[in-house]
Amino acid sequence: MRVLITGGRGMLGTSLAEQWAIKRPDDELHAIVRADVDLTDKAATARYIEKLAPDTIVHAAAVVGGIAAKLANPTRYLLDNLLVDTSVISAAIDARVPELLYIGSAVVYPEQFRQPLLEGDMLAAPLEPANEGYAIAKIAGTKLCEYASAEFGLRYRVAVPSNLYGPHDHFSPTHGHLIAAALKKVHDASVAGAPTVSVWGDGLARREFTYAPDLAAWIVDQAGRLETWPALLNLGQGTDHSINEYYDAARTAVGYSGDFEYDTDKPSGTPQRLLDSSRARALGWAPSTTLERGMANVYAAYLATIERHNAS
Repeated sequence: MRVLITGGRGMLGTSLAEQWAIKRPDDELHAIVRADVDLTDKAATARYIEKLAPDTIVHAAAVVGGIAAKLANPTRYLLDNLLVDTSVISAAIDARVPELLYIGSAVVYPEQFRQPLLEGDMLAAPLEPANEGYAIAKIAGTKLCEYASAEFGLRYRVAVPSNLYGPHDHFSPTHGHLIAAALKKVHDASVAGAPTVSVWGDGLARREFTYAPDLAAWIVDQAGRLETWPALLNLGQGTDHSINEYYDAARTAVGYSGDFEYDTDKPSGTPQRLLDSSRARALGWAPSTTLERGMANVYAAYLATIERHNAS
């Protein structure tokens, strides 16, 4: 099988490439990055996909970031993601690539709605304002896959993961995801001997995080048989935790003894976002990495990046 992964250096894309090499070494794998092709360039993307002629595409490329980045640059998160998704999916349709898995996002679901969220809840109520631009782009990509499957008989499906974390995240207070950003902030406070770490909001909002290598391993196993999937499939850990609890887990991983202070002038985001992943579990989805183990792995990866930076 010839496989194309977009976003090959992203958190999930890197984990996908690693898991593919382990689990399916005989497949011909192409994990591409911007240097290979600019996915915002529709013509260049079409030429690349037509020439490669993959059997399956896992479209994991996206412009992503934390709540601060999305609030500061909403135009970028809408426009760039629309460009990337329409380039890749339209090129796949034109080349009649038989199978494509689009990595969606739980932000496609309403801000305040029943919990846990079902696949049918998309567009049922207003979106979270802080994520609106990104969510609109992901909804468009989701619908494009649904239409392509129905109109052309293709196996284009959408995975909707919960929030993800993993060893290949960006450790930035503004552009990293919650867990990576929390680990960096707590680590910096520990190194500096600071008595407190600042947390956006009141710390009570709840989020579900899934360990990216768990998701990657399962996607690799599913490649080539997406016809068994519904059009949209939730993929979450199954439990959520408060922001306070994630910061406390970061404090444990780092070995920090300080306290947290809450900047309630900053937004906390939607109060809760928990996915109902029962459809995926019926297909064999069973993520196994605990938060404590995953957090320790991510912190070890962060320390390794520091060591590499200091060595260079």
